[in-house]
Amino acid sequence: MTNQQIIKNIALETLNLESKSISDLSSVIDSNFCEIIDILKECHGKIVLTGIGKSAIIGMKISATLNSTGSKSIFVHLGDALHGDMGVISKDDIVICISKSGESDEINSLSNYLTKNEITLIGISCVKDSSLDKLSRMFIHTKIDREACHNNLAPTTSSACHLAIGDAIAMTLQKLKGFTPQDFSKYHPSGNLGKKLTLTLNNLIDKNRKPFVEKSSSFLKIIDEISSNMYGATAVIQDNIIVGVITDGDIRRVIEKKQNIENISASDFMNKNPKIMTENTLAIEALKHMKENRISQVLIIDSSNVYLGIVHILDIIKEGVNNE
Repeated sequence: MTNQQIIKNIALETLNLESKSISDLSSVIDSNFCEIIDILKECHGKIVLTGIGKSAIIGMKISATLNSTGSKSIFVHLGDALHGDMGVISKDDIVICISKSGESDEINSLSNYLTKNEITLIGISCVKDSSLDKLSRMFIHTKIDREACHNNLAPTTSSACHLAIGDAIAMTLQKLKGFTPQDFSKYHPSGNLGKKLTLTLNNLIDKNRKPFVEKSSSFLKIIDEISSNMYGATAVIQDNIIVGVITDGDIRRVIEKKQNIENISASDFMNKNPKIMTENTLAIEALKHMKENRISQVLIIDSSNVYLGIVHILDIIKEGVNNE
């Protein structure tokens, strides 16, 4: 067997084992899981994730996912919690503790504190009847046959299963709470995701560049307007309302026909059906429209159909927005 075959076999074995273990988790989506979701949905405080080692890392990710999908959450490292950080947990909170084995002195100490303060504990572990199982009000058993680690030691399969259960919890809560793309944008104002949900064409209009000519404007005036504003097009307006558009392609076609440009005005060759969008249109939707219609710019109007300016496809792309 070649070195490449060995590498492929190990990688495929890992993926197959983890995917099967995640698939087997469907058995825990039962009435117990539904009750846990109901409890979390009615939580008046925070959903607190905690754990140690690799479980702590998974807990951080689950907490981040909950936060970004409409469920207030924090992560507290189980070790730090028992050395002062327990104070961030309030009576209205619900604590989810993740542990592969479900056994540690920290789990016992955590349970004592939560019980004394009447705070709900939900456990997630690969071991049924573990301390975490017995001490938790509710428990999810993420049973696995073995870790993907060839020594069956390093948390691999167990971590993948805990992450998947965390996603299942977060996505269920998101749906039940009616969390919308608009809500999502409030939590993701920056980056590509945020811009897809919030950036409108109004944000991209350059008020210092508003190319337009009138229907009677000369051929040379049109060329000057297109060249000086560098959009590759100009609107043709009448009483500040768009009646047409002329692009550099239209200019080229007139020249190729060798027409007498001295006698040509905008109304003679303008496109009377320009692509027009309102200022509140999302940039991602405009980009999709431009690509589908193979155009480089759109004319922008306000709610009264008044011409505001032009947005070029590059203006959108420069903002890091894409529709891939």
